[in-house]
Amino acid sequence: MSEKLDGIRAYWDGEKLLSRGGKIIHAPVWFTKEYPPFAIDGELWSKRNDFDHISSIVRDKVPSNEWHLITHNIFEVPNSTGNLKQRLSHVKRYVGKYIKIVKQIEVHNKRELKNFLLEVESKGGEGVVVRDPNVGYIAKRTSKALKVKSFSDSECLVVGYTQGKGKFRGKMGALKCEFESTLVFKIGSGFSDKERNNPPEIGSLVTFKYMGLTKNAKPRFPVFLRVRK
Repeated sequence: MSEKLDGIRAYWDGEKLLSRGGKIIHAPVWFTKEYPPFAIDGELWSKRNDFDHISSIVRDKVPSNEWHLITHNIFEVPNSTGNLKQRLSHVKRYVGKYIKIVKQIEVHNKRELKNFLLEVESKGGEGVVVRDPNVGYIAKRTSKALKVKSFSDSECLVVGYTQGKGKFRGKMGALKCEFESTLVFKIGSGFSDKERNNPPEIGSLVTFKYMGLTKNAKPRFPVFLRVRK
């Protein structure tokens, strides 16, 4: 198990940094100067509760000096063999100011996992990743690597809708909700097709889950749960 770092996923292919979607991340030359000649996968990160700042630094096409705040935290070596520990050992010689290895902790039972999750969250962390260390690198979502997080839930007042796009064309895209009396935000996930065709009425209360608040005090990653009767 390891802490899930709330940053920007970055894949080094041996020559350049790429986003999860395959787009080039414009890192400064000095940042990747000591990178290995082989692929590594990890998270560009600075500190906990700093996602918006990290994103603004990493997504800038003209890299700023703020890249000095960023480290690349490696959790996989895609083209290496052996178990997870053996694969990560190939990165040790490259660890320095900008490359770190995500600490992996052997976990024996759910109690250990729960205690570690509580420790991470108490420090402002997002959650934990649990992995099967004997499985090779898998680029897509897999049951061999799972995220473990604690969600909060709350209620909000439905004040409007947005129209769906793509497969949701002609249906509701998202609810516009009022939170804490004044703040308006959107909930766009957690709905069945039936609920998108017949969304909660304006003026109704809905329950949703979320993961903390953004710097603007909006719920992060809100997911619809149910209409509150």
